Amino acid sequence: MSIDARPLAIFLMGPTASGKTALACELSEQFPLALVSVDSALVYRGMDIGTAKPDAATLARHPHALIDIRDPAQPYSAADFCADALPVMRQIGAQGRVPLLVGGTGLYFRALHQGLSDLPQADPAIRARLSAEAGQTGWPAMHRQLAQRDPLAAARIGPNDAQRLQRALEVIELTGRPLSELQRGSAATPFPWRVLKLALLPTDRRTLHERIARRFDAMLAAGFLDEVHALRARGDLHAELPAIRAVGYRQAWEHLDGVTNAAEFRDRAVFATRQLAKRQITWLRSDYSARLFDPDQPALIARATDAVQLFLGASRRPGGR
Repeated sequence: MSIDARPLAIFLMGPTASGKTALACELSEQFPLALVSVDSALVYRGMDIGTAKPDAATLARHPHALIDIRDPAQPYSAADFCADALPVMRQIGAQGRVPLLVGGTGLYFRALHQGLSDLPQADPAIRARLSAEAGQTGWPAMHRQLAQRDPLAAARIGPNDAQRLQRALEVIELTGRPLSELQRGSAATPFPWRVLKLALLPTDRRTLHERIARRFDAMLAAGFLDEVHALRARGDLHAELPAIRAVGYRQAWEHLDGVTNAAEFRDRAVFATRQLAKRQITWLRSDYSARLFDPDQPALIARATDAVQLFLGASRRPGGR
């Protein structure tokens, strides 16, 4: 049987507030791993509290690549992530370690592992028109429009995910074909790493929801609104930037605009985070190649450690997957 000589990589995925960072740090204590963040919000500098960014002590002991690499005024895409992650992974391998990619942004994991589709370039005129239409009808109405034209894409995209909704509708107008069809037909190059996928998937949603609420209350106590005040005070940021559309920041921005009172703001932010977790869980359940672990089970660390040890130890065995 042939030997798969590709270098190794580990994906540690899961919904928000499921304990991914803690597990990644624990595994990096036991194995020659280097951590790479897979998170569309952690890339932004100055957005620390509301993103639940690992604190300075954690990052000093367990450095994460691809954290704090963008200013909030600069958009960041799946293509940007792939361009940044691939050389980092190669560098980690050259150092004799295994990259452990940890985060909850499924789009980034998918783009990295399966490749990016050959999609048309953005069209500023179409984007402006779609944004204007959304300003009149709202993004949920645009989501219903997408559901009629591309049900598969609409099932993956949330009704308030303005950036991805706009892109999906733009692609349809530019090509006359659904985004899901173009993505399905892309010929991806085989991924140059052999990957072990670990996914934290809570069996009890209520426990996850309670953890999300407690974490958000802790963010408020830690000065989350002061953080958003500081971002607003810069004067160059606005509500349509991808950074400010991040869960929690969008609701805080609206609150500081006077749209909601304090209680409404808190409830909206917690609800939006729960909806994000629901989408992340749906995506993870569709990935049948991932090994699933319940983060609330006491044997989590032992089971994850066994999986990683087996993967690293079997790296040169014939017929490894």
